[in-house]
Amino acid sequence: MAYTDDWENLMNGVFGPGGKLRFDTQKTPPEKPGLPDMNAALLEQQKKLDEMLKKQNAELRRDTTQEALAQSRKMLEDMEADGLLAKGTTEVRQEHLGSFEGLAAEVKKTVLGQDAFVDGVVRAMRRPFVLGTEAPTARNVILLCGAPGTGRHFALTETARCMAARGLLRSDKLAVMDLALYPDPGAEKLFLQDLYAALHAPGEILVFEHYESCCPGFLKTLADLAVKGSAPLSSRYLVNKEGILVDAGTALAPGAVSRITPCGKYLVFFSRKGREALADKFGAAFVSALGDVCETGAFAREALAALAAQQLNALAAKVKTRLGLTLSAGADVRDYVAAQCSPKQGAAGLSACCDKIFRALSEYCLQTDAALTGTITLTAREDGLDFALNDAGPRKLFDLLPAAYTGAVEEIRKELNDLVGLAPVKEYVFGLADNIQVQQRRAAAGLKTASLSMHMIFTGNPGTGKTTIARLVAKYLKAIGALKGGQLVEVSRGDLVGRYTGHTAPLTNSVIQSALGGVLFIDEAYSLYRGEQDSFGLEAIDTLVKGMEDHRDELVVILAGYTKEMETFLTANSGLASRFPNRIEFPDYTADELLDITNVLARGKGYRLAESCTGPLRGYYERRQAEDARTAGNGRLARNTLEKAIFHQSRRLVAEPAAELDVILPSDLELQ
Repeated sequence: MAYTDDWENLMNGVFGPGGKLRFDTQKTPPEKPGLPDMNAALLEQQKKLDEMLKKQNAELRRDTTQEALAQSRKMLEDMEADGLLAKGTTEVRQEHLGSFEGLAAEVKKTVLGQDAFVDGVVRAMRRPFVLGTEAPTARNVILLCGAPGTGRHFALTETARCMAARGLLRSDKLAVMDLALYPDPGAEKLFLQDLYAALHAPGEILVFEHYESCCPGFLKTLADLAVKGSAPLSSRYLVNKEGILVDAGTALAPGAVSRITPCGKYLVFFSRKGREALADKFGAAFVSALGDVCETGAFAREALAALAAQQLNALAAKVKTRLGLTLSAGADVRDYVAAQCSPKQGAAGLSACCDKIFRALSEYCLQTDAALTGTITLTAREDGLDFALNDAGPRKLFDLLPAAYTGAVEEIRKELNDLVGLAPVKEYVFGLADNIQVQQRRAAAGLKTASLSMHMIFTGNPGTGKTTIARLVAKYLKAIGALKGGQLVEVSRGDLVGRYTGHTAPLTNSVIQSALGGVLFIDEAYSLYRGEQDSFGLEAIDTLVKGMEDHRDELVVILAGYTKEMETFLTANSGLASRFPNRIEFPDYTADELLDITNVLARGKGYRLAESCTGPLRGYYERRQAEDARTAGNGRLARNTLEKAIFHQSRRLVAEPAAELDVILPSDLELQ
C-alpha cells in the first residue's frame, strides 16, 4: 500500500535507521537553551503523522462503506429478481450517495400508506447529520409509536437499508433488545451483558422493544444513556475475548468497565403509546431528551388496497417460483386481502392472509404426484376465496387446509350442560363463547371486530362450583380458539405475595408468565388486600393489573371469593374494577340440586342411592342450607355426605355378605 513508504519516510525523518533519535549530523547537539527547537521539530512531525493517519482512516472507511453498499445492492437486486420489489427500486443515483436528498421518497416506494411517518423517521435519522453529535453519546433518541401492524418496524428497516446503500450508515443492521426479558431485579447481570453486547454489535441502530414490561431499575440505566450520555454499572466488569461482560468481583483488575455509553448509536424505542406513557416509565428528563417522536396513523382505504396489491404481487412471484403456476387475481381478491387489516393485527393481517393462500395452494399441489402447470385463478366471495386451475370449476380454497385443532368443543359444552344447576353461569359462559365466535367470523369476512374483555369475577359461597367452572371456561376458550394454551393456573395469596421486600413483583410476574395462553384463577382473591398498610399485597395487585394490561390478548384472569369481601377488594387499586366487567354470582344450591349432585357423584363412583334415600336426603339438605349455606359447603356438603355413606355401607356389607354391593340404603346415611 502507498501509505507504507510514506510511513517509513516519515519515521526515518524522526529516527535514524537504528531507531535512535536523529539530529543534524553537521551540527553539535543543542544545549538546553536549544531544546525548544527540537520540540518544535517533533511537533511538526507529529502533525504530519496525524494528517496521514486521518487520511488512512478515511480511506478505510470509504472501503467499508463501498463494501456495505455492494452487499446492500446485491440483496435488493435479488429481491427484485424474486418480484418482491418493483423494478428500479434498487437504483441509487450517483448524486444521492452520501446525501439525504430524495431519501423519504425512496423509502415510500416500499413503505406504503404511512407517508407522514416515513418523513418523520427520515428526519429523525438526518437530525444528527445536521446538528452534529460526537461519539460516544447517542446520535439521536427516537420514539416510534402507533398501533400494531402499521409499519413501524418495516419503515425503520427500509430507512436503514436505503441509508446504508447511500453510504450514510456503515451497515443496515439493527440490534434489538426485548426489554420484556428483564422484568425483575434478578435479571440485572443478564440485562447489562445483553445491553453491552447490543451497544457494541455491528450497525449503528439499537432498537428497544416492550419497555413497558421492563424492571424500572433497568429503565433508569437506559434513561442515563439518553440523558447523560453514559450510565454507571452497579459493580465492576471485565470484557472477555468474546466481548461479553464478566463480573470482576472485588479484585482490582486492570481494564475493568464501570460505565457504559451509547457508543454513538441511534437509540430507538418502539411502543404502542406516546410521550405520556413514556414519561410515566422513564421520567420527564428522558422525554425531554427525545430527538424525535414519530407516530403511525390508520391506513387509508387506498393505502390498504396498494398494500394488498404489493402482497399479492409477492405471492404471485412465490407461487411461480415454488409451485410452477401462474397466479391470477382481480380487484375482488385484492379487496378481500385488504379487508384482513384488523385492529389487533394491522397490516400484518394482509401478510398472514397471503401466507394462508400459499399454504392452501401448496396443499393442492401436494395432493397429486403429477406436475401442475397453467394458471390458478382466485375469486373472492363473502366468507373466503375460490380457486380454479385452468378451465376447471371453482372450489373453496381454504377447505384444502387441514382443520385446525380446536379441542372437543361439543364435549366441553356437554360437560358444562351436565353440571347441576348454575343456569345463569352457563348462560353467561355460552354467551361469551358465542360472541367470540361471531367476532372471529366477522374478522374472516373482513369486517370490523369488537374486542371483548374476558376477565371475570366469580362471587358466591364455597362449594358453588367456581373452580369447576373456571377449569371448563379455560378448556372452552381454548377449544373455540380464543386462547392458545387453555391451561388453568390456580393460585392464592401465598403464590403471589413474597416474604421480603422486592420478592413480590418477581413472584407475581412468574405466575403470570406460567398462565399466558390460559386462565389465571385466583381463589379467595380478597385475601390479597388486607388494608392500606399491606404493602406486599398491594404490590401483588399492582403487578397483576400491569400484567393484565401487558398481556391483554393472551391471558384471562378470574378472581373468586365471597361477594361482600370481593367488593372491598376491588377498591384496592383504581384500575382493578374497570378491568373486570364480567361479574358472575354463583347461587347456593337448592336441596333438590344437592340431591341431584349426590346421585351424579354416586354414579361416578359406581354406587346408586336407593329410592328410599330421597326423602331423608332432601330434608337434610333443606335444613343445612337454610341454617347457613356459607358454612354448609354446598357441593362439598353433598360430596362429604356421600363419602360418609360409602364408609357406613362398607361396614354394613361386612355383616351382610349377601347384600348388594352398589346400593346405598337410608341406614348408611349420616344425617346429623
